[in-house]
Amino acid sequence: MPVKKTQSSKLVPQGKAQKNKGKSKSPKTNQKQTQKPSKPQIITREFDASGKVLGRIASEIAIVLRGKDKPNFRPNLLVGDKVLVKNASKMIITGNKLEKKIYYHHTGYLGHLKETKMKDLMAKNPAEVLKKAVFGMLPKNKLRDIWMKNLEIEN
Repeated sequence: MPVKKTQSSKLVPQGKAQKNKGKSKSPKTNQKQTQKPSKPQIITREFDASGKVLGRIASEIAIVLRGKDKPNFRPNLLVGDKVLVKNASKMIITGNKLEKKIYYHHTGYLGHLKETKMKDLMAKNPAEVLKKAVFGMLPKNKLRDIWMKNLEIEN
């Protein structure tokens, strides 16, 4: 097989294609240099719900779960903290929501739309009311279930 001498003075067989033909091996300077984000430090934050309004504490919790209060917030990454809420049974519900608000749940069968009043749910499990409020305040995407796993509520 005949041998052809190239510019870099290497001996290359003539039938073989050269990979970096005409290209230098130096790094490109016009490319963006991005820094990998460091692993976020996740801590557990505690909230006391006694004497606080349901919607106001739920919005605070949603902000902490997403990590919007941190300087390294990115909407597509998990940078939020874990949240522990205490005294959920002592939170305040304003207006006539206890009597008028209804939670709906469909079983999937025809005509099986279940209704639960907020008053009944507060008597049975006040943590569920807060959990539903926070769930509704988080963005509807794949991360919402992961954020909800970082929420722990004690009555």
